[in-house]
Order: sequence, then C-alpha cells, then structure tokens
Amino acid sequence: MTYIIGLTGGIGSGKSTIANLFAELGVPIIDADIVAREVVAKGSPHLAQIAAYFGEQVITPQGELDRAALRQIVFNDKQKTAWLNGLLHPAIRERMLAQLAQQRAPYVLWVVPLLIENRLTEYCDRVLVVDVSEAIQLQRAVRRDKNRTEQIKNIMQAQVSREQRLAQADDVINNDRTLSAAASDLRAQVLKLHQHYLALAGKKHEK
Repeated sequence: MTYIIGLTGGIGSGKSTIANLFAELGVPIIDADIVAREVVAKGSPHLAQIAAYFGEQVITPQGELDRAALRQIVFNDKQKTAWLNGLLHPAIRERMLAQLAQQRAPYVLWVVPLLIENRLTEYCDRVLVVDVSEAIQLQRAVRRDKNRTEQIKNIMQAQVSREQRLAQADDVINNDRTLSAAASDLRAQVLKLHQHYLALAGKKHEK
C-alpha cells in the first residue's frame, strides 16, 4: 500500500494551499472535503436522508445541499450534530479508505480537517500539520467563508486545540505569514518535505 501522509490543520490554516503545492509536484491528493461533497451529491441516498431529517430548508432550489443552512442548524444542536455525523462519517471514511487502497504512487497526501478528532491517524504513516495562530485562523476563516465570528469560533471549539494537534504532528508547516509573503517559503518547505517523503516511502516499499 502507498505511503500515507495525513495533512490536517484547523479551519483557516491553509490546508488547501499546502495541498495544491504538493499536487504541483505530482503527488496524488485525497481530500476529505471533496469526498464529503460527493457523499451528499444531488440525488444521493444520503442527501435524501438529510432532507427527511432536517426538512427541505436544507435543500437548495437546484436540489443540492444548502451547507450554510445545515451548518446553522447543527452547530446549535448537539443531538442533530451527532445524528449527521453518525450518517456521514462512516460513509466518508469508507470512500476515502477505498481511494487510498487504489493508490499506486510512492506516497499520497490525505487531507482531512478532522484527522485527529475522528481518530484517522492510525491509517497514516506520518502526520503533517499546517499550523497558524488562533487569531489568524479566525481572521482568515471569517473573510473566506463570510460567516459570523461567533460561528467560526464554534467551529474552532469543536476541533482539537492547537496544542493537541501539534502533539500529534510528525511534521509542521507554519503558515502564519500572509500568502504573498509566504509563497516562496511555503514552496521551499513543501519541496523539502516532498523529498523526505519520497525517501521514507522508498524505505517502506523495500521492506
């Protein structure tokens, strides 16, 4: 099986930016957010179950999931959050593990925001954390998602703490700087890690 690098970080940390830099180097990417959207795609059984449970208010006129409406509901109701997680997490996990099993590249980058929270590190050979301060997390996420500060804080509180995340890390990329200032630095860090991961993957496949 291919060498698996689990990439994680809090909301607004810049996981997609880092993943895109690895992708430029030809590294396959399996992204939990993309798989999560596939699982609730228009016409899917899971979307029908969500509509039956939450009502048509979480479905757009085009028949797709209204993520903003759903997020507003579940973040204020632990019981509904638990129901939603119970429905989707097993389906998402199963699909991601199937995609990982199909990989033949030396290594794959597995991008999972809740890698630690959902105890998926056991499937990883190595964990890479994109780390930023909580203040920058909040600033970026509010600007990017156009959500209220309170809602972003709720999401951050639902994730493991920065300290817990770093404690699980084998490798860390700090992404506190502005994207324009950090671009060349991030690219250099990714290239260095890429060479390191290729070497580690080679050792694993020799066994």
